[in-house]
Amino acid sequence: MGRWQDGRGRLIVHRERGELAVPLEIASSYRARTKGLLGRDSVDGALLLSPAGSVHTFRMRFPIDVAYLDRRLRVIAVRTMKPDRLGLPRLRSRHVLEAEAGVMERWGVGVGVRVEIAVE
Repeated sequence: MGRWQDGRGRLIVHRERGELAVPLEIASSYRARTKGLLGRDSVDGALLLSPAGSVHTFRMRFPIDVAYLDRRLRVIAVRTMKPDRLGLPRLRSRHVLEAEAGVMERWGVGVGVRVEIAVE
C-alpha cells in the first residue's frame, strides 16, 4: 500500500459479482486533503483522502457518501453526509473515500468489502 501521491487512478471494488473500476482522484498531501471536494458541484467517480480518519462537509455544495477504510483497504463504515456536517472520527480508519451520495451502494461498497487503488 504505502503512500500515494496526489493524482489520478482507479478505485477497484471487489464485489461478489466481479470487480468494478471507478475513476479516482487521490489526495495525499495536506493541501489536497484540506481542499477535498470544496468548491465543486460534483465529483467524477471518487476521491481518496489518505491518510484520513474523519471528514467534514462544511461549505460543501452537495451530499456525499463517505467510506472509511482500514490499513488493508477494507471498508469499516459507510455514511451519507449532508453539507455542513462533522463526521465522527473512526479509530481504525486510515483512508477515506468520498463520492456523490447514493453511488457507493450502487458500486457495492459496504462494510467488509475490500477495495484496491490502481495508480495511473
